[in-house]
Amino acid sequence: MKKEKESPQLAFAKAARDKKYKKMNPGSVYAWPMGFWFSLFFVIPLIIIVAYSFMKRDVYGSVIAEFSLKAYKQMFTPAYGIIFLRTLWITALSTFITILIALPCGYAMARSRRQTLLLILIIIPFLTNSLIRIFAWITILGDNGILNMFLGFIVNFWHKITGNPAEFEPVKFMYTKGAVIILSIYMYLPYAILPIFTAVDRFDFSLLEAARDLGATKPQSMLKVLLPGIRSGIISALIFTFIPIFGSYTVPNIVGGKDSYMIGNIIVDQVQKTRNWPLASAFSMILTLLSMAGILWMLYSSKKDAELKKVSTKEDTTGFGGAK
Repeated sequence: MKKEKESPQLAFAKAARDKKYKKMNPGSVYAWPMGFWFSLFFVIPLIIIVAYSFMKRDVYGSVIAEFSLKAYKQMFTPAYGIIFLRTLWITALSTFITILIALPCGYAMARSRRQTLLLILIIIPFLTNSLIRIFAWITILGDNGILNMFLGFIVNFWHKITGNPAEFEPVKFMYTKGAVIILSIYMYLPYAILPIFTAVDRFDFSLLEAARDLGATKPQSMLKVLLPGIRSGIISALIFTFIPIFGSYTVPNIVGGKDSYMIGNIIVDQVQKTRNWPLASAFSMILTLLSMAGILWMLYSSKKDAELKKVSTKEDTTGFGGAK
C-alpha cells in the first residue's frame, strides 16, 4: 500500500513541534516540583529567619519590622559565649569519638561478605522514633538502670569476697555532659558509618598491596594510602555528624543537665518561653551558615577527588607512587 504524501502545512507543523521539543530540556520539567518544594520549605523560611534576625522585639513578644542589630549584639555576650563554647566542645568530642568508631565499622562492613545483613542492622535504628531510642537509654543510664544494677552487682560481689560490707551508691550518669555525649554518639553513628562504608567499598585495594610491595608497613599503608583514598567519605561523615549534634535539642533536653545546655536549647527556649524571635533567628543563622559551609566543603572535596581520578586515568598509572 502506497503511503500518502503529507501536505506542506502538516509537515511544517511537525517540524515546528519537533524544533520546540528539542529546545525544551526534559530535566527542567521534572525539576519544577522539587524546586517548588525546596523554595517553599527552605528558601522562604530562610529568608524569614534572616529578616527576623535584623528586627526588634516588643514587650509582648511580637516582631517589630524595624532594622536592628540588637539580637546579634546580645548573642555575643559572655553568657551566650560560654554556651557556644560548651556546645562546640561537646560537639567536637562527640564527633571525634563517632568517627573513630565509624572508621573500623565502615571498613569491616565493606570487606565483609555479609554487607546486606550489616547494612540492614545499621538502617534498623532509622525505623524507630528517636524519642523512643532516647528513653530506652534512660533505662540503661538511670540511677536504677541496667548499668548501675550491673555495677552494683560487681561491687556487692567484691565486698562479699573481701568481707568489707558497704552499700553501693549509684553512679550519676543521667543529666550530665557524659550522657549527652553518649547519646549523641549513639544517635548519629549510623550517619557516619554509611558514607565511610561507601567510600571504602569503592576504594581500590590493589593500592594497599602495591604499598606493601614497596616496603610500607600495614599501619603506614592504612594511614598514607587508605585514609587519603576515602577522604570524601570521612568528610561526609564529619558533616553528617558535627552539624546535627551542634544544633541538637532533644538529646540535651532529655538526658542533659544545667551543665549541658546547648545552642539548640537556646533557640527553642527563646521561641517558646521568652518569645524572642530575633535572638532565636540570630542563633539559627549560625547553624545555617555552618551547614552551608559543610555542604560547600563536601562538594569541593568531591570535585577535587573527581579531578584527581581523571588525572590518574589520563596518566594511566600502573603502580604505587605513579610508576608507569
